[in-house]
This record gives sequence, C-alpha cells and structure tokens, in this order.
Amino acid sequence: MSGITIPRRRFLAGSLASAAMAAPFGIVRGAPVAFNADPYTLGVASGCPREDRIILWTRLAPRPLEEGGMPPAPVDVEWQVAEDEGFARVAAKGVVQATAELAHSVHAEATGLRPGRVYWYRFRAGAAVSPVGRTRTAPAVGNSRFRFAFASCQQYEQGYFAAYRDMAARDLDLVVHLGDYIYEKAWGSRHVRQHGVGIPTTLAEFRNRYALYKSDADLQAAHAAFAWLSIWDDHEVADDYANDRSYTTRDPGQFLKMRAAAYQAYYEHMPLPPSARPLGPNATIYEHYRFGDMLDVMLLDDRQYRSAPACVKGGRPTTVPDCPERTEEERSMLGRPQEQWLDARLRDSRGRWTVVAQQTLMAESKRKADDGNRFWMDGWDGYPNARRRLLDSIVSHKLRNPVVIGGDRHAYFAADLKRDYSQPHEATIATEFVGTSISSEGPSGSSVARALADNPGLTYARGDKRGYATVELDARSCTVGFEALDDVKDVNSSVRRLATFVVEDGAPGVKAA
Repeated sequence: MSGITIPRRRFLAGSLASAAMAAPFGIVRGAPVAFNADPYTLGVASGCPREDRIILWTRLAPRPLEEGGMPPAPVDVEWQVAEDEGFARVAAKGVVQATAELAHSVHAEATGLRPGRVYWYRFRAGAAVSPVGRTRTAPAVGNSRFRFAFASCQQYEQGYFAAYRDMAARDLDLVVHLGDYIYEKAWGSRHVRQHGVGIPTTLAEFRNRYALYKSDADLQAAHAAFAWLSIWDDHEVADDYANDRSYTTRDPGQFLKMRAAAYQAYYEHMPLPPSARPLGPNATIYEHYRFGDMLDVMLLDDRQYRSAPACVKGGRPTTVPDCPERTEEERSMLGRPQEQWLDARLRDSRGRWTVVAQQTLMAESKRKADDGNRFWMDGWDGYPNARRRLLDSIVSHKLRNPVVIGGDRHAYFAADLKRDYSQPHEATIATEFVGTSISSEGPSGSSVARALADNPGLTYARGDKRGYATVELDARSCTVGFEALDDVKDVNSSVRRLATFVVEDGAPGVKAA
C-alpha cells in the first residue's frame, strides 16, 4: 500500500479547481467539440482495481435529465492518469470514443500502472476538462493493512446521501457497493426530495434515473475519492425479481426487455470493465479481485440466476410458512455455473482474509410462529441448500479467514455463519456483517428485536439508523465499524460509530470490540 496520503476534505474541495490548475493536456485533438453547459454533471469515477490497471469512468451529460442532452455523433474523450495531483508526471493516457449507443459514457482501462499506488485522473472532451479523481491500484504483495467501506440501498427520496460525504473524508483503499444503487419506485414516508417521474421501464427512463442519483454531490465525492467494486441487487431493475420472474411484470418476455434496459443503464453509469457490458438481458458482474497477500474479494450476483421463489405460488417472496419446495436440493441462489465458479475461486484464494461480497443477509433469520417457522423467501433462507453448498465450499478449501458482507436489509447485522442452524453447538464457519442502508427506511424495532430473539446465529441487529460500514484488515484481525448518521433527513448530518466488532485471525465468529 502506498504511503501517500492527503486530507480527503482538502482533496475533494480542490478537485474541481485542480482540473484548471493542473498541467494542461496539450493541443486539442480532432474536430473541435463545443458544449453549451458543463458535460461532467455526473462526475468521475474509478473501479475494478488490479495491480497494474484500473477502469476510469465518466459520462458526457450537459443536460443529465434529458438523456444527457448530447447530439448523436460520437465524441473523442482524452484521459490521463498521473502520479501527482498537478499532472506533471503522467503515467498513462489515451483516447476513447463516447457514443450515443452507450449514452456517451466512457469506460477507459488505464494499464501499465504500478501496484498499490495512489493516482489522479481526469478527462477532456474538446476544451472541457473534467474534475480530478483520485484512485489506487491493488497492491501486489506485502501490504500490512487494508481498509475499505461497504454500502447499499440509497433511496433518493427517503434521505440525503450524507453518509457518502463522511465516507469520502476517510482514509480508505476501496469502496464496495452491494446493490440498490437506484430505486425504481417511490415508497416510504417523510420524503426530502422527489424522483419526479414514475417507475422506469425503458432505457431512456433508466438513464434519467441514474442521472438523477448521480447528480448528488456527496455520492460524486465518494466516487471521486476511491476506486469502487459494485454489484447490483433488485431495485436496479424491479423489486424482488428472481432471474426472469417478477411479481410486478408477469410476462417473462416483457420483463427481460426491461431487464436488458436496466442492465445497460447500470453499465453505462458505473466504472465497470468491458467484460461486464450486457448482451441483451444478460451481463456478468461476478468477479474475483485480489489485494496483495492480505485480501481476496469475491463479488457475487444473487439476482440474475436464482431459482424462482419458493412457497409463494408466483407471488411476492415475503415471509411465509415453510413448505417442501424451499429445501429442494437443486434450488440455487447463484445458479450452478456461478456456484462452480465460486468454488474454484475459493480454492484459489491466497489472501489472509477472504471476503464474499453479496447482496443480503446470509445467516438464518427465521420467524417463529404458532404454526411453525416462517422464512423470508427473497433471501438465503429461501435457498438453504445453496447456502449450505457455499459454506461447504469454504470448509473444503480450508479458508483461513472467511468473512461475508451484505446489505439489502436496511439494518445492521453481525452474525456467525453455520452449516446447520438446527444444531446450536455446530462450529462457526464464517463471520458475517451486514451494513444498513445509505438512506432507505429500515425495519421496525420490534421486528429487529424479534429476529435477534428467534435466531441465535445473529449476535447484533439494529435497524433504526442509516449509514454504512468500514472494515480494517491486518495480519491479526478484521475490525468492522458500523458508521451511523444522526439524521438521514439532514443533508449536513454527522456520522458516529454505532458499534465495533473484531474477528481474530484464525478464529471465525463475531466479537464486540
């Protein structure tokens, strides 16, 4: 890990000005391009860091809520990566073509970089120069510490993204986003701002929804400060969908057309590699990232390939009484090809810590009732044998320190993961931490208390706070902090540490710090 550090607040405050102050790009290339408004209204971002490369993103959108407001012609966009904030030492550069086919988004792969190093980057289209972003490549070996944050569930209407302002000011190596980057529908109470339009179903409508969310200054700041790894959940397409099935759009053909539009808009607005570009309604976002000898990260996709929800007869997958269908062996949360891929990647994991990054709570969270246990069919409880197979893979490959992270539940959870929760004395296989939502409303206090009472595998749960989680890894421990907003309805809200947990090297299980 590089020893270069700069105060985040100074960096973010100066990023807009530094584009003008930095060393110039040089002679403008090609035919002149003129904009009647700032084309970088959605900011800049980086993602998918490897030891020698990283993906750089921006989108030309002078009128962001009008599908960007760009003419149909392609535009050459230059990019630079430098070893210094003033761009005196350029390490990599190139030109990519932003086309109407991809909403004039840019996905530039900067290669030939050094491992574990801070870099600065920027773009130019015509005479318009972007804000400066800061990023970091993955370390090769010998990193003694690694810090990252993870977040999910940012309903634009229900609160401000003040959590991202706090995140951007921290000393982090990476951000992991676990889904629900946008919401397709309005819900909840005490809205502080509005979507302004209905539920998106077409590519144009999804593009405008992303543009609305990405116009948020605090979200832009977190993207500009760190490299991100990102996966989707359900609201990027439709609530609680499973593969080609949606309780809101019953016709699979119609739903897949909508899913194709949603997946393309997701790709257009995130710093993703070309391998993640959709082909119609299909896209591969699961991937393995290595960060020196400290950390392996497995990004999973538990939406695109999952079996249909059990026990609900085609309806919404809510918490319902158990039924035989739920425990059928062939049912899968990830799809068998992804399960096989994950097993192979776990076998290849070499980091002291292995983080499985997926969308939701993996630990059992049954609800006891007079008629027997009830299970939430949209989560891992609806796919218990798929969960068992994943944990069996962790055991069979003898992972030193497996940690699962998730989101989706709009609450903080810490849990011990076991193969069979009906056996209370069974050994803990892995440790799980679920972060609350950035802004989306959480569950009631009574439901959270009931979950804790009914499920001994859950050691901590709290749903009344919005925020995110931080993780610090070193040779001896994994320290997780639950960072909570005072008030998500206050755009200037402070953030405070709600709880701290430690996982010790070689000893899976949650311990309060």
